[in-house]
Amino acid sequence: MNKIHKIRSELWRWSNFSFRFCFWFLVMAFSEPRLMLGELAPDFTATALVDFQFEDLTLSTYRGKYVVLFFYPADFTFVCPTELVAFSDRIAEFKVMDCEVIGVSTDTHWVHLAWVQTPRKMGGLGEIRYPLVADRNTEIGKKYGVYCQGDGNCFRGLFIIDRRGILRQITINDMGVGRSIDEVLRLVQALQYTDVHGVVCPANWKPGNETMHADPAKAIAEYFSKQA
Repeated sequence: MNKIHKIRSELWRWSNFSFRFCFWFLVMAFSEPRLMLGELAPDFTATALVDFQFEDLTLSTYRGKYVVLFFYPADFTFVCPTELVAFSDRIAEFKVMDCEVIGVSTDTHWVHLAWVQTPRKMGGLGEIRYPLVADRNTEIGKKYGVYCQGDGNCFRGLFIIDRRGILRQITINDMGVGRSIDEVLRLVQALQYTDVHGVVCPANWKPGNETMHADPAKAIAEYFSKQA
């Protein structure tokens, strides 16, 4: 009886192992690769609406500039227009930092055009002063890991890409929560400051605030002594 029990236990152990391995293998095989900070941002070419005209936009042509690439769920919705207008209203602040802004959704370029041609008081966007990319085949959203299979739309992913085309910031919001333009500007400012000065920026850092050197022996004590 004990021998039968041992054999049954052994079979159960191996069957569980096989199931776990197969499950892991399937997940790894069919999942989109996860983006990591410090890697090259996935390149793409797609039709974009730029100043009421259709153009082919290729991300890699922006090398030499910072880029804020943000995804939003859909045109003619609720939270999305508040974000798109907020970015557009403050585009000059990004331009001063040699930073371009690009919006992406799974809508067609024709829908983008209809949206910007509709006045804001009538539920449209009016003029938007940066490109809106049409990710109609959803390939861009999938590359960046923000495509929602169930809805056919993208989550509110935001990616800051530096002058070398390297990913420096990844933020993904749920669809119901809009993003802070103030925070996006602050992040670009902080990343550019670290690029130039070789220091690190503490919590809530803004231009003009104290920074820190990456020296574990002295940095923390010096920083907090200045805050006292």
